[in-house]
Parts: sequence; structure tokens; C-alpha cells
Amino acid sequence: MAANHQMQYRERVRSAHEAVALIPSGAKIAMPIAAGQPPAILAALAERARAGVVDNVRLYYLLCTGVAGSSVLDFDLRDRIIPMSYFHGAVDRALDKRRMAEMLPAAEIVPCHFSQVPRSLVEHVGVDTLIATVSPMDADGNFSLGASTDYALAVARKPGARLILEVNPSMPYLRGNCMIPVSRVTALVENDASLPALAAAPRSEVDDAIGAIIAGLVDDGDCLQMGIGALPDAVCAGLSHHRHLGIHTEMMTSGLAALVRAGVVDNSRKQIHLGRTIFTFALGDKPLYDFLNDNPDVEAHPVDYVNNPFVIAQNDRMVSVNATLQIDLNGACNSEFVNGRQFSGSGGQVDFVRGAYGSRGGRSIIACHATAAKGTLSRIVPTLTGPVTTSRNDIHIVVTEYGWVNLKGKSVAERAKAMIRLAHPDFREPLDRAAHQAGYYAPD
Repeated sequence: MAANHQMQYRERVRSAHEAVALIPSGAKIAMPIAAGQPPAILAALAERARAGVVDNVRLYYLLCTGVAGSSVLDFDLRDRIIPMSYFHGAVDRALDKRRMAEMLPAAEIVPCHFSQVPRSLVEHVGVDTLIATVSPMDADGNFSLGASTDYALAVARKPGARLILEVNPSMPYLRGNCMIPVSRVTALVENDASLPALAAAPRSEVDDAIGAIIAGLVDDGDCLQMGIGALPDAVCAGLSHHRHLGIHTEMMTSGLAALVRAGVVDNSRKQIHLGRTIFTFALGDKPLYDFLNDNPDVEAHPVDYVNNPFVIAQNDRMVSVNATLQIDLNGACNSEFVNGRQFSGSGGQVDFVRGAYGSRGGRSIIACHATAAKGTLSRIVPTLTGPVTTSRNDIHIVVTEYGWVNLKGKSVAERAKAMIRLAHPDFREPLDRAAHQAGYYAPD
């Protein structure tokens, strides 16, 4: 059987240019998050588009890396390879800035909760091609999607889909529900390249203050989900004295891996996947990828499973920690717009807000700095200036450097007063006036 797998492997190996020649004009391509984005395939596809051989290709993804930004998302290819983002990152924001300078509309954004992206791609968009980086084939003839299982597995299992995979020994081999059999593959490209690395975001004193508050809300035996950025990193740093924590998270980070190595996380109190760390994609430094590789205590699963609120809620005492950009006096959050433009996306925030609160003893925590723009703007506002990412009905615990509040069970008036106490002192009086004008409560 192993010989048969090897024969199928050899039959499918192509150069990057030969492989992308199988992608026609008008194709709808899915590309995994971050580490799963295949550099050799992307470079060849960009070259093909630049030569005018292929056009009207739509590329669907979350969190684009610089590898894609310097190839398929080159501004000059915008009419031939059309970016369709579910979650903006720095590459997309730079692209939008360039498009605005040229008096062009912003790049396309597809609003969607992360847990729903697989169904969106397969059922509603109708993607026909997957390009992805995978680990080398195992003895059973399977490739692991490794650090980027996310929505890629759903596309890989779509009948008739083209699967063009870049086999990279740097991609960690993960167990779980993340395998693609060689028999399903259309073409294989071999490439040994470093995975995209995410350096730890520099933490400020405010980050550390908020992290300490949140760490104080976590009990031994809780199960964690952490988002991306300096705030979740600060929380991880504050958990060093905890014990028997678990992990069920969309994103596996270097901070979470450090908690496992330190013995803080052992997953011994979980109700599902006992003893296992569960995630859907990973982004961090090389030590993180080394930690994940062939680790029997870690599993990767697709996002429509990991981020399913009903699955999340099966673990007791789930604690989700996510950041927001702006929060109003009712508790509604805008976690994706800045200055009237798309900054990120909804991602999995709502998935875990709902899943954690649905868990027995669970807590959903939304955190933000009290101010932005070097203290000149309040992040706590009377009315949001962007879309509602997390609704006031869903919000549970809110944290700033000035403390925390549980908004569940509070009236609109009680919420407004509590949110004002979390604001920077310089903005409390105007927020109080705004609350009076909105009729939330009468002046004192």
C-alpha cells in the first residue's frame, strides 16, 4: 500500500508553473490563513496573471501574509486576480490605502463569522480550487494541513474541487481532522521554505494592566481561547501561576504554547478532547511550529468544528478573551472598522463569545484600551462608528485598564454607567452627557 501511495505522489508532482497552468481564467480559489499560503504556487500564479494568460480569478482568504501581498495581491494585478477577503490584515489595509489614492473603491470584504466560512466558500461562493501548503505525506498517504486547517479542509472535500498543494517540510505535521489523501490531489509542488512568522506584538503598560485584570478572572481548571495581539499575549503572561488549564482556541499562539511547556496547561479538566490542545490555525514563531510538529497532545480541526458555539460550550468553564476597537454605552462592539474603513474582520469573536457564555460556568471577555490615538480618542463611545461585530445582547464581561464589569443582567442605564466607569477619566463627563441626551438615565 505504501508503494501505491508513493506512485500516486510521483504521478502528481509538477513544477509550480505546471501546476498553476491547471487553474483557468474565472476560477474561484480558496487560500488558507497565513502559514497555509503556498509561496511557490502564489508566485507562479502571479507570474501567469502578469503575462495575461489568466484573468478574472477570485481569491478567497482570511489574514493575508506578505508572501501573498508581494505576489497575487500586487496592486497591478487587481483586475486579473481579485482579492476577496473575509478578514483584513496589514496587506489588505495597505492595498486599500493605495486604491484610495487612485480613487478606486476599497478591496472586497465578505462579512462572515469564522465558523461559517467553510459553508460560505463551498455552498454560497462555489469555490472550485484549493491552493495550500501541507506537510510531507505520511505512511498512510495523507498530507496534514498542519498550521492552517481552518476552512481549507471543507474545500478539499468538495467533490470536483482542484487541489493544488505545496509540500513543505517546514509545515508541522498535526493530528486531528486535518488530513488530505494523496488520491484527492490534482497536483503537488515541492518547496522547502520557512513559514510566515508572527513576531510578538510589543506590549505596553496598559496591555499588561489589562492582562493582569483578565488573568485574575481566570480560575485553575478553566479552558481558554485567546485572540491575536498584545492583549492576549499579556493575559498569557499573567497566567504563569495557574494550573490545569485547557485550550480550545481558533488560533494557537506562541503564548499559549508557552503555557503548555510550563505545565500551566495540561487539558486535564476538559469535557471533550481530554488531554488535548485543540485549534484550527496557528501563527507565531518557529519554536511554536516546532512545538506543534508531530505532537501527540495537540490536534488541528476545521473551523466549522472548533468555532462551532455548540462544540465550544461542551467544555465547562470556557473563557474566551478577545479584543475590540470600539464599544458603545450599551456594550455593542465594533471590532473591525477604524476611521470608517475595514481594519480587520469579525473573525471568530462572536463564535467564542456565544460558545463561552453557553458553557457551564463559562465567561466571555472583551477587552480594549480605554483610549486610542495617543489618548486623544475614547474607545468607549455613545454610538459606534462602524458595524456591530458583537451585539449588546451577546456581550458578557468588558475589561479596560480601569477595571472590569459584567454587563449580563444590567439595564441600559446600568450598562451606560458601568461603561463610563471603564472609560478614561478625561472622557467620562462627555460620555455622561451623551447618556443623558440619549435618555438612558436622568441627570443627577
